[in-house]
Amino acid sequence: MNYRTKAEYYIQGITKGFVEASEVIAWADEVIVSAPKTEEWMVDISTCGPGDRMAVLSHLNTVKGEVDQAELAQLLKAKGIS
Repeated sequence: MNYRTKAEYYIQGITKGFVEASEVIAWADEVIVSAPKTEEWMVDISTCGPGDRMAVLSHLNTVKGEVDQAELAQLLKAKGIS
């Protein structure tokens, strides 16, 4: 899964209330460790606090790439969101 698709999932999750900022921060931490190149958005999200919901949301919107709509739909469906 590409980062943009996962970011879009988290954007919808935060705005619809089924994802907490702490989950996104943990994901960013994992990405930093596994990514071949660390990008600014990864560090920005990783350094947010669990109460910084709006900051996390803002940084998620800076993730570059194309959203894989089919993959996003699968992720949302797994959470009962259509």
